[in-house]
Amino acid sequence: MLPTSLVRSGTRRVPWARMDLRLLRYFVAVAEERHFGRAAARLHMSQPPLSRAIKQLEADLGTVLLRRSATGVTLTAAGTLLYGEARTLLEQAGQARARVAAAGASRITVGTIADSAEEAGARLAAAFRQRNPGVDVRIREADFTDPTAGLRAGLADVAVTRTPFDRTGITTLVLRSDPVGVVLRADDPLAGRDTVHARDLADRQWFQLPEGTDPVWRAYWNGIQPGGELRDGPVVRTIAECLQGTLWNGTVGMMPMGHALPEGLTCVRLAGVPASRLVLAWNSASSDPLVRSFTRIAAANYGPVASAK
Repeated sequence: MLPTSLVRSGTRRVPWARMDLRLLRYFVAVAEERHFGRAAARLHMSQPPLSRAIKQLEADLGTVLLRRSATGVTLTAAGTLLYGEARTLLEQAGQARARVAAAGASRITVGTIADSAEEAGARLAAAFRQRNPGVDVRIREADFTDPTAGLRAGLADVAVTRTPFDRTGITTLVLRSDPVGVVLRADDPLAGRDTVHARDLADRQWFQLPEGTDPVWRAYWNGIQPGGELRDGPVVRTIAECLQGTLWNGTVGMMPMGHALPEGLTCVRLAGVPASRLVLAWNSASSDPLVRSFTRIAAANYGPVASAK
């Protein structure tokens, strides 16, 4: 169901139900990129129709949403309000689509963070296909803002992800534990060490996860205790952003050990940081037989290593 809230523009009120989701999606892209050209590239369209669409949205609402300049755009007060409302509405629409699709088919959606599904191993996929022939398995990759990979939002049925995060209402099955390292440029003075400590990196910029991200997850990947003061550094949402940020700027990022890295980067074990656990996660209250099948197969395939929590 669409929300009943209205956007107020002067004395004009426009119901959400009359607004085009496509236009809202375009507006969100421009608002986040702060540039029509970059937003058009992100949306896989040319810039002129994107500009016309935003002007149409402004005309529909009767207010200016963006201030244009030679260097990009900034949000007006009305634009800032619409951005928050539009993000919520688009997320609700995505959840509704996922629920409707799931109701009409024998399907399971597996949420992942970065390459976590690949880390879980091909044998899990093969075993599930053998036990559940004909089931449509969808993979949904989330960015670092959601450690549950869509599970808590109802966009995934199970998730292959990493702890720690807030597990309220979520059961996890530990598949593997990996030591954590810090990603450095190969020419960094610390790159030749076997291990480094947080104090060795006290003067470095650390990657930040966006405001509103699960605080337990956010603190862990910032190398601090939950509730501690976050270190300074740029905000990132994907592993690619982290790796390129380290390569170009020397920003400090953490990752599980053992991953292949681009040329010019290395990973040195970070002492004093608890291991990162690769887990299968699902809603504790779920009664979906496909979810139960998935979790049983994962437990059987990982044998004594797997443990539910």
